[in-house]
Amino acid sequence: MPLSDRKLTEKKTRKLVLLAVLVSIATALHAVELLFPNPFPVPGAKLGLANIITLITLEVFGWKEGLVVVVLRVFIGSLLGGTFLGLGFLLSFSGAVFSLLIMHFLSRYIPGLSVIGVSVGGAAAHNTAQVAVAAGLTQTTYLFYYLPFLLLISVPTGFFTGVAARAVLEKGVRHH
Repeated sequence: MPLSDRKLTEKKTRKLVLLAVLVSIATALHAVELLFPNPFPVPGAKLGLANIITLITLEVFGWKEGLVVVVLRVFIGSLLGGTFLGLGFLLSFSGAVFSLLIMHFLSRYIPGLSVIGVSVGGAAAHNTAQVAVAAGLTQTTYLFYYLPFLLLISVPTGFFTGVAARAVLEKGVRHH
Protein backbone atom coordinates (compact mmCIF):
# COMPACT_ATOMS: atom_id res chain seq x y z
CA MET A 1 0.00 0.00 0.00
CA PRO A 2 1.48 3.37 -1.00
CA LEU A 3 2.35 5.77 1.82
CA SER A 4 -0.36 8.28 0.79
CA ASP A 5 -3.06 5.58 0.89
CA ARG A 6 -1.85 4.40 4.28
CA LYS A 7 -1.96 7.93 5.69
CA LEU A 8 -5.48 8.40 4.34
CA THR A 9 -6.55 5.11 5.89
CA GLU A 10 -4.95 6.08 9.21
CA LYS A 11 -6.71 9.46 9.12
CA LYS A 12 -10.10 7.83 8.42
CA THR A 13 -9.53 5.25 11.15
CA ARG A 14 -8.57 7.97 13.64
CA LYS A 15 -11.71 9.93 12.78
CA LEU A 16 -13.89 6.84 13.17
CA VAL A 17 -12.35 6.07 16.56
CA LEU A 18 -12.82 9.66 17.74
CA LEU A 19 -16.46 9.63 16.65
CA ALA A 20 -17.00 6.32 18.46
CA VAL A 21 -15.50 7.84 21.61
CA LEU A 22 -17.77 10.88 21.26
CA VAL A 23 -20.84 8.64 20.85
CA SER A 24 -19.78 6.68 23.95
CA ILE A 25 -19.27 9.81 26.05
CA ALA A 26 -22.55 11.34 24.88
CA THR A 27 -24.41 8.12 25.69
CA ALA A 28 -22.78 7.95 29.12
CA LEU A 29 -23.68 11.58 29.87
CA HIS A 30 -27.25 10.90 28.76
CA ALA A 31 -27.43 7.86 31.04
CA VAL A 32 -25.91 9.69 34.02
CA GLU A 33 -28.44 12.48 33.64
CA LEU A 34 -31.28 9.96 33.85
CA LEU A 35 -30.03 8.75 37.24
CA PHE A 36 -30.80 12.02 38.99
CA PRO A 37 -34.16 13.61 39.72
CA ASN A 38 -35.15 16.64 37.68
CA PRO A 39 -33.55 19.69 39.35
CA PHE A 40 -35.86 22.13 37.57
CA PRO A 41 -39.32 23.34 38.57
CA VAL A 42 -40.58 22.45 35.09
CA PRO A 43 -41.40 18.75 34.55
CA GLY A 44 -39.43 17.20 31.72
CA ALA A 45 -36.71 19.87 31.68
CA LYS A 46 -33.16 18.51 31.63
CA LEU A 47 -29.69 19.96 31.68
CA GLY A 48 -28.81 18.25 28.40
CA LEU A 49 -25.30 17.06 29.20
CA ALA A 50 -25.07 15.02 25.99
CA ASN A 51 -25.41 18.28 24.09
CA ILE A 52 -21.88 19.18 25.23
CA ILE A 53 -20.63 16.37 23.00
CA THR A 54 -22.93 17.41 20.16
CA LEU A 55 -21.45 20.92 20.27
CA ILE A 56 -17.90 19.59 20.34
CA THR A 57 -18.59 17.25 17.41
CA LEU A 58 -20.21 20.06 15.43
CA GLU A 59 -17.25 22.37 16.04
CA VAL A 60 -14.51 19.80 15.43
CA PHE A 61 -15.98 17.76 12.57
CA GLY A 62 -19.15 19.36 11.20
CA TRP A 63 -22.88 18.74 11.02
CA LYS A 64 -22.76 15.39 9.19
CA GLU A 65 -20.58 13.82 11.84
CA GLY A 66 -22.68 15.58 14.47
CA LEU A 67 -25.74 13.89 13.01
CA VAL A 68 -24.05 10.49 13.26
CA VAL A 69 -23.17 11.11 16.92
CA VAL A 70 -26.66 12.41 17.77
CA VAL A 71 -28.51 9.57 16.04
CA LEU A 72 -26.32 6.85 17.53
CA ARG A 73 -26.52 8.42 21.00
CA VAL A 74 -30.32 8.58 20.87
CA PHE A 75 -30.63 5.01 19.55
CA ILE A 76 -28.18 3.54 22.07
CA GLY A 77 -29.56 5.63 24.93
CA SER A 78 -33.13 4.59 24.17
CA LEU A 79 -32.14 0.93 23.92
CA LEU A 80 -30.38 1.11 27.28
CA GLY A 81 -33.22 3.10 28.83
CA GLY A 82 -35.98 0.89 27.49
CA THR A 83 -37.68 3.63 25.48
CA PHE A 84 -36.72 2.51 21.96
CA LEU A 85 -39.39 3.58 19.46
CA GLY A 86 -41.61 4.82 22.29
CA LEU A 87 -42.68 8.36 23.07
CA GLY A 88 -39.43 9.11 24.91
CA PHE A 89 -37.42 7.98 21.90
CA LEU A 90 -39.47 10.07 19.46
CA LEU A 91 -39.17 13.17 21.62
CA SER A 92 -35.45 12.69 22.19
CA PHE A 93 -34.76 11.97 18.52
CA SER A 94 -36.75 14.92 17.20
CA GLY A 95 -35.28 17.31 19.75
CA ALA A 96 -31.70 16.18 19.20
CA VAL A 97 -31.82 16.26 15.39
CA PHE A 98 -33.64 19.61 15.18
CA SER A 99 -31.27 21.06 17.77
CA LEU A 100 -28.25 19.91 15.76
CA LEU A 101 -29.61 21.43 12.55
CA ILE A 102 -30.35 24.75 14.25
CA MET A 103 -26.92 24.81 15.90
CA HIS A 104 -25.29 24.14 12.53
CA PHE A 105 -27.28 26.97 10.98
CA LEU A 106 -26.42 29.36 13.83
CA SER A 107 -22.71 28.53 13.83
CA ARG A 108 -22.44 28.77 10.07
CA TYR A 109 -24.63 31.74 9.21
CA ILE A 110 -24.33 34.05 12.21
CA PRO A 111 -20.74 35.29 12.23
CA GLY A 112 -19.22 35.82 15.64
CA LEU A 113 -21.84 33.84 17.54
CA SER A 114 -20.03 31.97 20.29
CA VAL A 115 -20.44 28.30 21.07
CA ILE A 116 -22.44 29.45 24.10
CA GLY A 117 -24.91 31.33 21.89
CA VAL A 118 -25.11 28.34 19.57
CA SER A 119 -25.79 26.11 22.57
CA VAL A 120 -28.61 28.32 23.88
CA GLY A 121 -30.18 28.29 20.41
CA GLY A 122 -29.83 24.52 20.29
CA ALA A 123 -31.46 24.10 23.70
CA ALA A 124 -34.41 26.25 22.61
CA ALA A 125 -34.69 24.30 19.35
CA HIS A 126 -34.61 21.00 21.23
CA ASN A 127 -37.51 22.04 23.46
CA THR A 128 -39.48 23.48 20.54
CA ALA A 129 -39.15 20.28 18.51
CA GLN A 130 -40.15 18.10 21.44
CA VAL A 131 -43.28 20.15 22.18
CA ALA A 132 -44.22 20.21 18.48
CA VAL A 133 -43.84 16.43 18.17
CA ALA A 134 -45.73 15.79 21.41
CA ALA A 135 -48.52 18.12 20.26
CA GLY A 136 -48.68 16.32 16.92
CA LEU A 137 -48.77 12.88 18.51
CA THR A 138 -51.44 13.84 21.04
CA GLN A 139 -53.29 16.00 18.52
CA THR A 140 -53.60 18.90 20.93
CA THR A 141 -52.21 22.40 20.67
CA TYR A 142 -52.52 22.93 24.43
CA LEU A 143 -49.00 21.59 24.85
CA PHE A 144 -47.68 24.77 23.25
CA TYR A 145 -48.68 26.64 26.43
CA TYR A 146 -45.89 24.67 28.10
CA LEU A 147 -43.26 25.87 25.62
CA PRO A 148 -42.52 29.30 27.20
CA PHE A 149 -41.57 27.60 30.47
CA LEU A 150 -39.26 25.20 28.67
CA LEU A 151 -37.73 28.03 26.65
CA LEU A 152 -37.07 29.94 29.85
CA ILE A 153 -35.18 26.93 31.23
CA SER A 154 -33.29 26.50 27.93
CA VAL A 155 -31.34 29.73 28.47
CA PRO A 156 -29.42 28.66 31.59
CA THR A 157 -29.14 25.03 30.48
CA GLY A 158 -27.88 26.05 27.04
CA PHE A 159 -25.48 28.50 28.67
CA PHE A 160 -24.10 25.79 30.96
CA THR A 161 -23.58 23.23 28.20
CA GLY A 162 -22.08 25.92 25.97
CA VAL A 163 -19.59 26.93 28.66
CA ALA A 164 -18.64 23.29 29.20
CA ALA A 165 -18.19 22.69 25.45
CA ARG A 166 -16.13 25.87 25.10
CA ALA A 167 -13.87 24.79 27.97
CA VAL A 168 -13.19 21.44 26.29
CA LEU A 169 -12.66 23.05 22.88
CA GLU A 170 -10.22 25.57 24.36
CA LYS A 171 -8.17 22.73 25.84
CA GLY A 172 -7.25 21.62 22.35
CA VAL A 173 -9.85 19.11 21.20
CA ARG A 174 -10.14 21.08 17.96
CA HIS A 175 -6.90 19.55 16.72
CA HIS A 176 -7.98 16.13 15.54
